[in-house]
Amino acid sequence: MNRNTSPASLPRNLAIAYAALMAYACLYPLTGWRDSGLPLFDYLWAPWPRYFILEDFLFNILGYLPFGFLAAAALPAGRSPWRGVARITLLAALLSLGLETLQNLLPSRIASNLDVGANTLGGLLGAMLGIRWGQDWFGPGGIIHRWRTAWIIGGRTGEAGLVLLGLWLLSQLSATDLLFSSGNLRRLLDITAPLPFSPERFIAFDTALTAASILAVGLFARCMMRARNPLPIVLLLALGIGAKSLATATFFEPGAPLAWLTPGAERGLAIGSALLAAALLLPRLAQHALAGTALLGATALVNLMPDNPYLAYNRQLAQLSNVLNFHGLTEWVDSLWPFMALAYLSALGLWRGEHLTAKAGERRQGL
Repeated sequence: MNRNTSPASLPRNLAIAYAALMAYACLYPLTGWRDSGLPLFDYLWAPWPRYFILEDFLFNILGYLPFGFLAAAALPAGRSPWRGVARITLLAALLSLGLETLQNLLPSRIASNLDVGANTLGGLLGAMLGIRWGQDWFGPGGIIHRWRTAWIIGGRTGEAGLVLLGLWLLSQLSATDLLFSSGNLRRLLDITAPLPFSPERFIAFDTALTAASILAVGLFARCMMRARNPLPIVLLLALGIGAKSLATATFFEPGAPLAWLTPGAERGLAIGSALLAAALLLPRLAQHALAGTALLGATALVNLMPDNPYLAYNRQLAQLSNVLNFHGLTEWVDSLWPFMALAYLSALGLWRGEHLTAKAGERRQGL
């Protein structure tokens, strides 16, 4: 076993990344900081709120559940399980307490003792589930650890790649109807589209964007894989389509999860799949270079193309505070993901030379 790839390192890194994402979601939009002059911790003794939204309460529980699960999966084997549950629950409570207290300094946010309780409960439930099934997934003989050892390059480089792929899947839950699009800085910086809308122009851009995005994401995943089997890449793209369908049905058209399947997206799927199948036959170094080129091309396209006027964002749904927070989180990840991916590819290809190591491994395996 690679000494840099202990079974506990992946869930620990995922838990840290997830905590950072929760912090961003809780403090979004990170502007307007001010001191209200009131005691920071007064909200802890506030009475039961006059207006209670069950959806928000459940969302807070579910939001901390994965954190508790991952933290429990990262615990060393042989430790007292209940002591581990208690520590993780306390960690979740402290994290929630700190973030809720910071919300007192944001005019657009309201600190809530009910949120702290719901988050702590979510951490507790996640920790209990992680103690029970975490080792089955992430332990030395666990499903994910076996898969990760067999298919993904070793060390922290492979784990960073897995975290980025998880962020890409999260970005597909953003409130945009474009399939696999990412890197839209216009939305992040509130810049208008440089080109006016016309059906022909939009379809052409949508086709090129979808094809380039499929090629970029597929080859990005291939660059961190040990073997040439395309099944994990197909599964990743299928999960991305599932996430986009869920987001479309939630944020745009309930009952129409495939509303994202525009004529341009349909053509782009066919063209991008064909290009990816051909690219998977190329030498490893050529795949690496093509992945970066496709990422740059897709990012340029999404910032140049006209806005789609046909699918209207569900503003009534956006009034729920936690949905707004989630939208801010996914929008941020969606906008910055290609740049993080390009930085990763640079480190992978230029600094670490992992593609050469993986290529040598493939030769030893007769691939």
